[in-house]
Amino acid sequence: MSDKWHDFLDAQKLLRPDAPAFSDTLGNQWSFTDTSDAVAELGDQLRTFGVQEGDRVLLLVENCAPVVAALFACSKMGAAVIPLNARQSADEVSRVIEHAQPAVILFTSEVSPEARQHATRFSASTIVGSFGELDIIALQSSPDELQDTAVILYTTGTTGAAKGVMLTHNNIRFAGIISVDARGMTSSDFVYGVLPLSHVFGLASVVTASTCAGAHVFLEPRFTSKKLYEALCNGVTLLSAVPQMHAMLMQYAKEQGYERLPANTLRYVSSGAAPLDPDWKRRAEAFYGIALQNGFGMTEATAGVCITRSEFGDVDISCGPPFKGVEVSLDFDAPSAQGEVGEVLVRGDNVMKGYYRDPEATAQAMTADGWLRTGDLGCLDEQGRLTIRGRSKELIIHGGFNVYPPEVEAVLSEHPQVIQAAVIGQKKEGDEQVVAFVQVASDDMPELAALREFVAHRLTAYKRPSRIELCTDLPTAATGKVLKHKLNALL
Repeated sequence: MSDKWHDFLDAQKLLRPDAPAFSDTLGNQWSFTDTSDAVAELGDQLRTFGVQEGDRVLLLVENCAPVVAALFACSKMGAAVIPLNARQSADEVSRVIEHAQPAVILFTSEVSPEARQHATRFSASTIVGSFGELDIIALQSSPDELQDTAVILYTTGTTGAAKGVMLTHNNIRFAGIISVDARGMTSSDFVYGVLPLSHVFGLASVVTASTCAGAHVFLEPRFTSKKLYEALCNGVTLLSAVPQMHAMLMQYAKEQGYERLPANTLRYVSSGAAPLDPDWKRRAEAFYGIALQNGFGMTEATAGVCITRSEFGDVDISCGPPFKGVEVSLDFDAPSAQGEVGEVLVRGDNVMKGYYRDPEATAQAMTADGWLRTGDLGCLDEQGRLTIRGRSKELIIHGGFNVYPPEVEAVLSEHPQVIQAAVIGQKKEGDEQVVAFVQVASDDMPELAALREFVAHRLTAYKRPSRIELCTDLPTAATGKVLKHKLNALL
């Protein structure tokens, strides 16, 4: 295994110097040699702004090739990179700056209006080179003893409270290698990179894995159903996404009059970051014409914990067994555990170093013998496959019974007029009510009474939503994952 994260890039430059590596909506078409040259030049620029080993470099970005140059440049310099989605608010950005105290901030103003707004707010200057164009501002900072920390990712958090997850070079490399193995990635693959590089899924499972394999990545700054559809019809072989992206893509295709994807280059498609339901999986496989793989991961576990290797039509909706080198266990003594369901614990080279400048939170999340407490509830079958029942903090206790939101969401998603659903609990008169937010198309809304009847035939009484809200959009993170804490604010 290589020593540093950027060694994947160095290896590809030697093996396949002129092969396509990264392209984007700005028109960049970088080979591995181009990428390496861009990394070196940006590193030189960062040094002129005072960046040194042990510093933190904040990226306020959306996906494009210059972000890749910044990521690898920081790796080579021994600085910890902090990718942050440019669509974060000024207050959110300020909290990260106050906590992380970066030496510089880089902005991808060329591809992101929000990044440009942040750059203007900071009166940033512009640097130009083979890496493209970036805005930059130097701040007062001092090096830190980061001990092999490659990346600090500030999590969105299901509660809205973000923490800085420290991932080492070994964490990132391990995640890249296991992703290549699970997906069977090769240098012939053309990967659609719409998952944000400010999120561990896009950073580790897409860009790092693709660099490890020598694959070509097209970087898309933000998701739209139309752009994804067009990309899949134009040579993309591998797509990793979250269920919400798949659902919106299928809805778009339906509106265009297509029941399935009219393309034949896609060979691998996966879903992660949210539970899978059986009806939705069947529809997705019918649409793509290939097996849909399902995975489980989290920022603190460098994206990868489990992944399926299912055949087309497999009814299994688990997350599959753990990756090689990863252990999964269940804590049945956790407060929300019941019966065969326990809190999921993870151990392996994928587990984070800890939370930056937060030893108390680190101690709460990690045991003395290296197990990460995920906060997710799950069960293991006889084959060692993990099924996620939901977040322990999202468990609804209604009338004394445990209600797992993914089960209710799965039933709602079976309805033909439902795009996706999100279920939360609402405290009321000493109990918790089940509340469902259901996304539908504005021109194809189901009758509430009919939807309630549909659910009543499929769920026992205590699991049925007492309140259903129809909406044409749901609040999501940059990855497309539904932000349930923002739904709570709507109650």
